[in-house]
Amino acid sequence: MNKLLLALFASLALLAGPAQAEENPAVVDALSGYMDFAEYSSSLIWPEQIPADDWKKVFIVDARDAAQYAKEHIPGAVNIDWRQAVVRRAELPKDRMVVMYCNSGSLSAQAVFALRLLGYDNVKVLQDGIEGWKAKGGFDAHARASSPAGH
Repeated sequence: MNKLLLALFASLALLAGPAQAEENPAVVDALSGYMDFAEYSSSLIWPEQIPADDWKKVFIVDARDAAQYAKEHIPGAVNIDWRQAVVRRAELPKDRMVVMYCNSGSLSAQAVFALRLLGYDNVKVLQDGIEGWKAKGGFDAHARASSPAGH
């Protein structure tokens, strides 16, 4: 019960905080700098952009919770919950592409944004998540694509 109350108070503090919090100039500068130079597609990748043989070279991260990962995941993926991506960033290689996904791409995009701010330019969001990956043919999406990837 104490943990529940603590979580409730922490949530309320977060909700009330932005109205009274002052901006941190260093954070604003870092975000502005990133937004000025980030290319929209530089942090996104579609399943059809990765040939089947190239998936073996990709470090795949399932950013969903452990229960969803246990139920189903892209073969070869490791499970790092999107909320833990920054804390567990040392587990990510910097010498090859890292593709992070969730169900649709929205939560993994938040983790990728944070990681890219920290200098992990090799991390990308799997656009449309595992659901899009399955719908497009999984590892065979590249071979099945009828139009060039990149949308």
